[in-house]
Order: sequence, then structure tokens, then C-alpha cells
Amino acid sequence: MTVNAYTTLDYVEAVAKGAAFEWESIAVVNATADTEDPDCVHLQLELDNLSEEHLPKHMEELELTPEQARALAADLEKHADRVDDAQADG
Repeated sequence: MTVNAYTTLDYVEAVAKGAAFEWESIAVVNATADTEDPDCVHLQLELDNLSEEHLPKHMEELELTPEQARALAADLEKHADRVDDAQADG
């Protein structure tokens, strides 16, 4: 996958799961808002699926209110702390 523009996270590990398949890939994740008069936060995910037969090439996008974006960020922080603590104990 070629990343042609700035993304929040380049090349993260991803898994697409369906009723009849499970497929591992790399992906890019991007969080952004419109430059002028933003009304939501866009959270985008795109898997590198040039050779995948179950999923056509596409990007998933969520439109989050500022409150939803903050709730997601807080939950990510909470789980990141749990993983850090588990790795420090192990």
C-alpha cells in the first residue's frame, strides 16, 4: 500500500473478519477534521486489500462529534494504560 498523504498512523496491523473469512493485512488510520468550518471529526481506516477477494478496495469512515471523539480518545488511553501495565508486569 502506498501512503500518498499524511495519515495519523501508517501501516498498523489489521484483521478483516466475515462469516466465511478472516484476512490479515496492514492498514492506515487517519483522524482529521475539515480545514474550514469543521463540524465533525473524521476517523478513517483503509486496509491494503489489493489481493483480497472478499473486500473490494474501500475506506471506512466514521463521523464523530467532538464529544464522541473525546470519549474514544479516553477509552483508547485507558486500554493503552492496561496494556502498558500488563507488559511491565510480564
